[in-house]
Amino acid sequence: MNAAPVLLGYAGAVGVLAPRLLLRSAWPYRAPALAVASWLALSASFTVTVALAAYQFAAPTEHLHADLIGLLHSCGLTTGTGPPDPTVATRLAVVAPALVVLLVLGFFVLEVLRGRRTRSRHRKVLDLVGHRSARLGATVLDHELPAVYCLPGHRPRIVVSAGALRLLSDGQLDAVLAHERAHIAGRHHLALAAGMAFAKIFGPLPLARHGRQQTAVLLEMIADDRALRRQPREVLAAAMYDMAAGAAPAGAFAVGGPSALIRLRRLLTPQRRPHAALRGSVAVAAAAVPLIPLFLGCVHGIS
Repeated sequence: MNAAPVLLGYAGAVGVLAPRLLLRSAWPYRAPALAVASWLALSASFTVTVALAAYQFAAPTEHLHADLIGLLHSCGLTTGTGPPDPTVATRLAVVAPALVVLLVLGFFVLEVLRGRRTRSRHRKVLDLVGHRSARLGATVLDHELPAVYCLPGHRPRIVVSAGALRLLSDGQLDAVLAHERAHIAGRHHLALAAGMAFAKIFGPLPLARHGRQQTAVLLEMIADDRALRRQPREVLAAAMYDMAAGAAPAGAFAVGGPSALIRLRRLLTPQRRPHAALRGSVAVAAAAVPLIPLFLGCVHGIS
């Protein structure tokens, strides 16, 4: 039995229905790190599903389960007699799913490299116009507009304007610096690049569109939660309000920005973290969902 119809049905569920469920749920904003993992897992699952469906269309009479075993056997990854080596047609059919996976990985690498080049150019400007503050662990710019942002990745940098230093209290400044350090330590630019790469390939698909938007918001919430370990939520909320209009250059993370209002509401109306059972269930589901298309393809391929 050809597994393509089943895989396409699953792809529709992951690409259209699953994002709606996540958007309507209350737990993602209460467990943002787990929510980011869920969005990325759904994207990975959709990619694998499309790749396997492409294989089935390229080789509609072949059994996915047998061909996978055959490919492993030919590569010396299985022992015993096993199935015969895959035919030339089977090997050629593997090119279709490989192209899907390589396309996604290629766009991800391009996003990472593009962001790295942008941040590198900005660092060179900072070296010329800013000065290093050992006390803050940041580069200070002599600029009147309040701004605090970070450049993650290679040679990370936190930038604070003179206007922000005059505007923020010591506690508020400590909170926003902790927020930016969280972005750097968590390598949030990689998760953001993954969401952007997926969105560029799959365009208007709800999973791609909402996944990119929600990942950006959730990463800011993760950094907010890290800042709350150092300062009370009232201090962080006040700093976010003061810095809400602060702009950041391309490739940077800032404590303000377009998600500030949503995050302020979250800070000012705190809710308890989801129950441990729910967190555990979601974590298991996030780990398992990329493997579901392989299971579906193999089961329907041998039935």
